[in-house]
Amino acid sequence: MRSLKMAIKLDNIGMTASTLCAIHCAAVPIFFTSLPILGLGFLANPWVEWTMILLAIVVGVSSIGTSFLRAHHRASPLILLIAGFITIILGHIFTKGWLEAIIVPTGGILIAVAHFVNYKYAGTCQAGDSFLHVKHSHSGDNVHV
Repeated sequence: MRSLKMAIKLDNIGMTASTLCAIHCAAVPIFFTSLPILGLGFLANPWVEWTMILLAIVVGVSSIGTSFLRAHHRASPLILLIAGFITIILGHIFTKGWLEAIIVPTGGILIAVAHFVNYKYAGTCQAGDSFLHVKHSHSGDNVHV
């Protein structure tokens, strides 16, 4: 139970970080020339971006993997997570300029959605009909929540 609560907290972190990552990936190409003036030139450094990607992988696999194995056993958060990372990595490797500014944030949004879906599957099971509650059942349950 404790690891599931930690996974839910990681989902909150993952949703926030993925959304910020998407904003970062969309904004950096647009404001690239003004970043050094503002003292934020380091944000355009590839090491910063790859470090953020690796951190997101660790958080995503930890939270979604734990929830998948111990709680909901649903593949959709995993599929969204993998699709998001593939989109980000391929976007960074094969695209540049305005196309990268569209593709890479899309991957970040997919990862945020993966954390949101995972959070709803794992974190609100006792919440009944809460706002945006994902309908699901657990093994042994006869009633759909």
